[in-house]
Amino acid sequence: MNPTTAPSIVIPPVTGLPADFRWGVATSAYQIEGAAAEDGRTPSIWDTFCRKPGAVHNAEHGDVACDHYHRMPADVALIKSLGVDSYRFSVSWPRVQPGGRGPVNPAGLAFYDRLVDELLAAGIDPWVTLYHWDLPQELEDAGGWPLRDTAYRFADYASLVFDKLQDRVDTFTTLNEPWCSAWLGYHVGVHAPGRSNFDDSLFAVHHLLLGHGLATQRMRAASSSGAHTFGITLNMGTADPLTDTVTDREAARRADGMGLRIYLDPLRYGRYPADIVDELASRGSAFPVRDGDLEIISTPFEVLGVNFYFGQDFAGTDLDGNTHDALGEPVVRAVLPDTPRTAMDWPITPERFTQLLVRLHKDYPGLPMVITENGAAFADEPDSSGYVADDNRTAYLASHIGAVADARAQGADVRGYFAWSLMDNFEWAEGYAKRFGIVHVDYASQERTPKQSALWFRDTIGRVRGS
Repeated sequence: MNPTTAPSIVIPPVTGLPADFRWGVATSAYQIEGAAAEDGRTPSIWDTFCRKPGAVHNAEHGDVACDHYHRMPADVALIKSLGVDSYRFSVSWPRVQPGGRGPVNPAGLAFYDRLVDELLAAGIDPWVTLYHWDLPQELEDAGGWPLRDTAYRFADYASLVFDKLQDRVDTFTTLNEPWCSAWLGYHVGVHAPGRSNFDDSLFAVHHLLLGHGLATQRMRAASSSGAHTFGITLNMGTADPLTDTVTDREAARRADGMGLRIYLDPLRYGRYPADIVDELASRGSAFPVRDGDLEIISTPFEVLGVNFYFGQDFAGTDLDGNTHDALGEPVVRAVLPDTPRTAMDWPITPERFTQLLVRLHKDYPGLPMVITENGAAFADEPDSSGYVADDNRTAYLASHIGAVADARAQGADVRGYFAWSLMDNFEWAEGYAKRFGIVHVDYASQERTPKQSALWFRDTIGRVRGS
């Protein structure tokens, strides 16, 4: 690999970001660690889901993944070589607390203890995500996130991790993308645990948020310094009407309500959005709110993690012009903007990234934001050395980091950017077919090779810092 290889297309330099802007890369435990049955780890819902026929591309799984569990020191050295100051990683619940109940598993927690020490020795700030979708299977068997007790089990687990790492880790975020956990896992059924029940998904939404509030309260009370940063990460896009008709505007409102406001309104304002609550009631559905829940959910936190991939338009009619589906529910049809696409068939919409960040700043003021995930999958073609000249991904990163700078120029309080992902990995239901990494992974040899985008990212960080 030639480490000085430059993009073959002209990519304007990123401007408008301060020298103290946070830069990082991100991963999650199940997607990279492997060692699925080592040192006391028990199965998660993703271990089980991967064995469900037809659930995951090519019946692939995370048993080995990127073998990060055994290659961690070398991976930290790789992270250091990229010039970032922060690394966002998640902790595997069934590795730390097998079965989701009871005492800590010392061998499992010791891995994250070593990881934190390795990062600090390399001058890299650890950014901990406590839950990135790997619910212990025993808790799913007991009812999963639709069961209220799971919120309390999560708070117990969070306390175990916090107690061990709080002396060296400043930032703890509770959940990654609860929309995916609740909607894709319990309603659509395309993510673990693969259930398809609308009311279960609503119960999961509420109990995920309750777990966040309980865990935040427990960790803040146990903080020896009183100076820790707590937060949550939400995946969000934009929901624009396809046309200016009342029908399409209503569809966009509903999509925005179910995708964004049902999380941020209770988190920030202690209430679910009234329009969504009323519409759910009209179909006999409701969030399982008990006295005191919304006060817990709206426990103050210091940072909002924003995961952005694309924005969408919404129509209130199906392709035949009907405004209601077979069950009599209003149609909310997502329409992807007519832009270039990634390998996931996701539209590339950096201007909507700016739109989202400015909207969040205006509608939920006083909450600092960090971009905790942003990136793209493309059909990478490595050369004989494993190097990937990924102009498309490099351009994607440049345009979206530029979108963050544009949002900051309009007042949005965005303080950092984590590229998704550090390396190619297990991409959930897509298995290993889709590559998001800025570092190429040869899964047969486990060799890591920084792609062109990684080198561009490294150089961009240096220019912004003036180094």
